[in-house]
Amino acid sequence: MHYHLPLFVYGTLRPGQPNYARYLGGQTAAEAPATLVGAALFTEGPYPFLVTAPDMLRPDDMVRGAIIALRPPVYQLVMADLDDLEGYIEGDTHNLYERIALEVATAEGPRRAWVYVAGAGPLALIRAGELRRVAGGDWQGAA
Repeated sequence: MHYHLPLFVYGTLRPGQPNYARYLGGQTAAEAPATLVGAALFTEGPYPFLVTAPDMLRPDDMVRGAIIALRPPVYQLVMADLDDLEGYIEGDTHNLYERIALEVATAEGPRRAWVYVAGAGPLALIRAGELRRVAGGDWQGAA
């Protein structure tokens, strides 16, 4: 059902950011600007956490990023590397990030994509006021 979904990247995996070259450079089939409405970014330092929980959002919140389609021959390997990077293990309740499928807005219309969102630990820190909101939902502008 979610086989070979593209990725929505908004932090260190965006083109021009440090982890793009390490994990995605040369592995993509297509890249385009995209936004995720109804989401916000929070950070405590070198990388952001994306949240979609309604109680944590402002009415105009959106996150700017890119939608990236991976080349089919490398899809599974790159996704496994990204899951490791993001601290995601399917079914684990202690993930740093969760990977979920969401609708993102692109110039060609809405597209379903994998999105890494804040796991339970980071969500608790954000709710406790320990992470700052990234103004405008644009990590490249904040980094």
